[in-house]
Amino acid sequence: MDFALSDEQVALAEAERAWLAKNDPLLIRRPTIDDGPARIPQDALGHVAESGVIGLLTSDMGGTHVDLLVLCEEHGRAASSVPLAELAIACRLLEQIAHPVLEDAMSGAFPTLPAVGSLETPALHADLEGAALRLRGTTAPATGLVDAQGILFLASTADGTEVAAVVSVDSVAIRTLETLDHTRSWAVADLDVTLDSGEWSTVPAGTVAFVRDELSTYRGTDAVGAASRLLDLTVEYAGQRTQFDKPIGSFQAVKHHCADMALSVEASRAALWAAAVALDGDDAAVRTRAVSAAAAYAGEGTSTSAQTALQVHGGIGFTWEHDVHLLIRRIKVDELLDGSVRYHRRRLISA
Repeated sequence: MDFALSDEQVALAEAERAWLAKNDPLLIRRPTIDDGPARIPQDALGHVAESGVIGLLTSDMGGTHVDLLVLCEEHGRAASSVPLAELAIACRLLEQIAHPVLEDAMSGAFPTLPAVGSLETPALHADLEGAALRLRGTTAPATGLVDAQGILFLASTADGTEVAAVVSVDSVAIRTLETLDHTRSWAVADLDVTLDSGEWSTVPAGTVAFVRDELSTYRGTDAVGAASRLLDLTVEYAGQRTQFDKPIGSFQAVKHHCADMALSVEASRAALWAAAVALDGDDAAVRTRAVSAAAAYAGEGTSTSAQTALQVHGGIGFTWEHDVHLLIRRIKVDELLDGSVRYHRRRLISA
């Protein structure tokens, strides 16, 4: 694939990085890190709403998944608690089903996030009871649910009909999960609700699978962003830390570690670009292969890079005050959710 980011996409990423540097999520998170799960700052939510990023995938904005990918990588790099991809995916779906809450979702007044069943242990069920729809079970873990006001559930019924419904968080039980990740909140929704005709919609066949592919792609993208920052921190540290009166970065073994990290980050990024291009295409088979290849490669590669970063940093990498462990924790959670490396490898083989 002959592909490169456009000048506009590069500028988009640079602008988002500049805003995140000025409003450093880790600096904001540090004072409250022992007080509970990370929350979405209102100024950050306002920023992505006012800049139009939440509605990037809607027809009016005309953005692509590649556009969203470069922004999500910057949020991963900054360890942001904003579920940017999920907010944008929800708005695309709200437009697709012509839901009246779309405008409020895009403005940030009614943050809405998508929710699907787990890929490997499905526990979310949809049953048609005449004209009514019953949704019951538990969703896959999702980030940002504790700050959402609406949840857009997507599920398949027993006969294969795919349905979507927006449900207020007041109608479900949000169960916060304890994970390694201290930079984002993670939770599941437990529900048993019955929706009358007009409160739910059917969606085209393949919608649930497409959303799962989106989530898998952006989970890997987030990890690549965090790994990219770890690479920069590791190279900087290797140039400053001395041993035998020489920077440790001058030693061949450390050079090789940094080179391996750089190769992994760049290769993972390229694979995810290919997945984003496939998401913007029309071929479901190509999309399946591209997404699972990228998710599996990036999942393993970023996790290995995180361990290498810790090894090069040595003892300082274990300290609570250093940002290394926060980025590693984020990468490890990304590796496990929205399809593990093992899951995507199995899926790739059978694709």
